[in-house]
Amino acid sequence: MSEVLTVTQPTQPDIQYHPNYEKYLARGERRKATETLPKTLPARFPAQLSSPLVWEGKDVEKRDDWIFKLNDAQREEIHAALEHFKCWSTHLNLSHPVTIAKCSQEREICDPVLKFTALKLSLGYINQDTFPLPNLRVELRSLSKELHAGRGFFVLRGLDLDRYSREDNIIIYSGVSSHVGNIRGRQEDQRFSNGTSVVISHIKDISRVAQAGTIGAPSNTNDKQVFHTDSGDIISLLCLSPAAEGGESQISSSWFVYNILAKERPDLIHTLSQDWPIDGFGNPSRPYTTRPLLYHQPATGSTEERVLIQYARRYFTGFLAQPRSTNIPPISEAQAEALDALHFLAERHSAALDFQKGDVQYINNLSIFHARKGFRDGPGKERHLLRLWLRDPENAWETPEPLRNRWDNVYKDVKEEEQVFPLGPKLRKTVGS
Repeated sequence: MSEVLTVTQPTQPDIQYHPNYEKYLARGERRKATETLPKTLPARFPAQLSSPLVWEGKDVEKRDDWIFKLNDAQREEIHAALEHFKCWSTHLNLSHPVTIAKCSQEREICDPVLKFTALKLSLGYINQDTFPLPNLRVELRSLSKELHAGRGFFVLRGLDLDRYSREDNIIIYSGVSSHVGNIRGRQEDQRFSNGTSVVISHIKDISRVAQAGTIGAPSNTNDKQVFHTDSGDIISLLCLSPAAEGGESQISSSWFVYNILAKERPDLIHTLSQDWPIDGFGNPSRPYTTRPLLYHQPATGSTEERVLIQYARRYFTGFLAQPRSTNIPPISEAQAEALDALHFLAERHSAALDFQKGDVQYINNLSIFHARKGFRDGPGKERHLLRLWLRDPENAWETPEPLRNRWDNVYKDVKEEEQVFPLGPKLRKTVGS
């Protein structure tokens, strides 16, 4: 009688978008008891990172030197830059850039009707030249350096949102941000673009107005967002309005988290630096892709040694209307534990930022995780943020090879005329990994 062989196919671990601490602890104990885990780090990975990018959340919360407060003169300079852009885009030939003095002369004939017509021109032409900030620019360039080689984040405080329309606030936000990172990234996969590129997103709960079963991203809900990274170098958020309750913005140093794992769980450094199956969420040409979540960059003559962690949990667990695809390889038990370890360590050592109306938050997406607490909206107090993905070529870090397709989808050849700046929120479409 021939022997019957039973082949067991790998299955997805018991893991969901919202991490469960008890499951995390149990999984770790089970793996330690049943597996032989590496006790040394992968080759070339550092035992400890030492940098201003390594910080503990509770120390950040005790200080406010990461807040840059605009003064009256700087607000007026921003207002003048807004008027300059609107006049320039209304009256002047786009193929012939003009000086501030020339636009000052033209501004005298810019009546309110003509100013409004400027909004019909692609706001993709907002840049450091068309939105000039001759004095504030010096501070903003220094703050960009701080993003890349200092603490890795700052908050710009004091934009006077009530003074302006939604359109003008979008111009101001984009214009000021162009001096921090002058390349704006696409917020959607180019498969959905139809020749245009949405470069600004509205982060708002639309679950009450969206068609049932269509929301697949936490940013479109009032749910808690777990610690993760976005696409791109610099993540910027402008607070148009805070929630009635909750919704605190949280950040955590991924370099601090790395140091803990390197010391206590070097096996998870191995796991994170190996390939993972990343869900394409129905992409017919690429149902899934594979890449590491953790990258090492050795020091050079001009840069320090770096590690980069790039991941979003929902690509491995799914979320609401975008469940994890069933026809792609599952993640492993080790990968499930690593996901939970990243979240719970980031949460334990995070800083909650006091995010006020008119604040703009800028973070280094390559060295900082971010999250959001759940929130409740109320009449006149609906949480509403604007988001930009920025890149500053002068200070930008080298993009690891496995991330280049993703970064190209965000930043490569974003033409001025293709850029779209929606005035309100809509369902987010996935940016490919």
